[in-house]
Amino acid sequence: MMPDAETLYEVVEQTWPAAREIPCGPLLLREGKGGGKRVSAATAVHPNWTGDDITDAEDGMEKLGQSSLFMLREGESRLDDALANRGYSVIDPVNMYCIPVSDLAKNVPPRVSTFAVWSPLAIGYDIWAEGGICAGRWSVMDRVKGPKTSILGRWNDSPAGIAFVAIHDGIAMVHALEILPDQRRQGMAEKMMAAASIWAQKNGASHMSVICTAANDAANNLYFKLGMKHIGGYHYRQK
Repeated sequence: MMPDAETLYEVVEQTWPAAREIPCGPLLLREGKGGGKRVSAATAVHPNWTGDDITDAEDGMEKLGQSSLFMLREGESRLDDALANRGYSVIDPVNMYCIPVSDLAKNVPPRVSTFAVWSPLAIGYDIWAEGGICAGRWSVMDRVKGPKTSILGRWNDSPAGIAFVAIHDGIAMVHALEILPDQRRQGMAEKMMAAASIWAQKNGASHMSVICTAANDAANNLYFKLGMKHIGGYHYRQK
């Protein structure tokens, strides 16, 4: 059975965790420490929030040295509207995709074209850094407590790409998939997704999932091409 959006929200939470979670009444604050929006955005834990709770959350994020940022998931239109009325703008709508690991794992990549290794090799960090994925996000990966690995891609006798994969409750999720510019359009991302699924299957996962911004046409087209199903999504609002 394909996981639903609520399940994937939890997978995102556990495979890309914040440095700290801070209860704020019916809302939850996150301390990101440079790990990006996913680990810095406030969310609603209970639907019985008020305008005062939003103000408290704004104050809390300011004390953390973070901008006022909220993640809005499916079914949270009341909070979405309230933030819009406070002058918050929508940024970075995100799509979530999922597929049984067996559907991807059957596409075995060529020998020595991919390697599953934890901790990542130095060249992997170099590839991430070239793509703007730096120390704050590396710390997020280090915080993950469940099964995890990096997938290093190699093509044309040279390093080609890097990705992070982690598993929560039988569902693997790929994060930070980065291909070097001169290695793109050669099927490297497909090979690395297959390698990630093979690793996930060996580590007990039944499904592979990914998230990407709606504006990232290349990534969305890749996941569509791989046969992944669009499960749902979320977006942010920032003041």
